[in-house]
Amino acid sequence: MGAKRDEGGSTPQLSLISANEVRLVGRLTAPAEERVLASEAVMCTFMMAVERQDNELRSGQRVDVLSCIAWKPRLRRQVLAWIEGDVVEVQGALRKRFFRLAGGTTASRVEVEVGSARRIRRMTA
Repeated sequence: MGAKRDEGGSTPQLSLISANEVRLVGRLTAPAEERVLASEAVMCTFMMAVERQDNELRSGQRVDVLSCIAWKPRLRRQVLAWIEGDVVEVQGALRKRFFRLAGGTTASRVEVEVGSARRIRRMTA
């Protein structure tokens, strides 16, 4: 059994039926932190507050605070230079990461794995 064909008779590419792309613009809620995992992999974690649009305010919540991670050394250096309140843009993909807690329990979290990032505006005092 082959791949299903679209109305024009051609086989759709996987990229047309599956996508995991995220673009966020918001404020850094605290300085980024670099962490060394048990596997000795190094990652940088940070949180962004992204304002909701007026039509998304049904719950009364005005912002979403989202967890982001950066693995690439260049990206880690870049986000470590940001300060709380900076307006930043990140692009990447949603990932569900599994890890073990101190007691041996397995936990997971959904994060934005950053592929590219830039500071749009520096926080001013």
